Amino acid sequence: MDVPYAFLETLEPGIGRLLARNPSPYTYTGTQTYLAGTGDEVVVIDPGPAIPEHVAAIVAAAGERRIAAIACTHTHRDHSPAAKLLKAATGAPIIGCAALALASVGPRADASFDGDYAPDQVLADGEAIAFGEGEQLIAVATPGHTSNHLCYAYREALFTGDHVMGWSTTVVVPPDGDMGLFMGSLNMLRARDDRVFYPAHGAPVTNTQQFLRGLIGHRMQREKQIVRLVGEGKAAIPDIVDAAYPGLDPRLIPAAGGSVWAHLLDLERRGMVTSDGETWTLTRT
Repeated sequence: MDVPYAFLETLEPGIGRLLARNPSPYTYTGTQTYLAGTGDEVVVIDPGPAIPEHVAAIVAAAGERRIAAIACTHTHRDHSPAAKLLKAATGAPIIGCAALALASVGPRADASFDGDYAPDQVLADGEAIAFGEGEQLIAVATPGHTSNHLCYAYREALFTGDHVMGWSTTVVVPPDGDMGLFMGSLNMLRARDDRVFYPAHGAPVTNTQQFLRGLIGHRMQREKQIVRLVGEGKAAIPDIVDAAYPGLDPRLIPAAGGSVWAHLLDLERRGMVTSDGETWTLTRT
């Protein structure tokens, strides 16, 4: 399809979206940057990669409105590097997730951590960015995809970053990605009543509760599959991936391995499997 890069789409009153030109097997059509605000101030959510065209489009989309803050959901480099450029262009502070940069980032070459990310203020769960005429963007801590991941609530909408995506399941890769925390964050969202999810990749999610149930169910089925395969003697992660993901695009095999590893570590913490180097053994079902 023709993707409208660097073009502001109005999704509903007070919420606009711009798509960055960074499509990949992991980012779908690219990173979606959101502008939230109904008055003369807006907040930019997930400014995206450091692409000058995209940064210029964000500035143009704000127009006469002041950018009150730049909020990143997490610090993978398809989400946060443009924050530094946008701050330089507008003077807006970077407020949101904590800095996090790991030397080892797992299999996603497109999503290594942004080592230059430097927030002016870090938000804890429930803290808010106040802007405009009494508007708020409220941080919702959702660790799992990364330990520093935040979603942002604005009125009845939730900007979900990579925690809930509209086109694919989320990649959870150790050492920072944590499957147990990720599942806990999904269950926490089930206790909320958000009308719509606006993810960083993929279409908006309007059937939020049904979608969350589907994501949780998928992860539970994958866990059961991994337990079964380990019990059948599939002792190494590559063997589990081969059996669990038949016909997988070769470019996605490392990410699948990371996801299996995350499940195994969670199962190990719960006493269901044990490891000896790269060999995994079932201890109980």
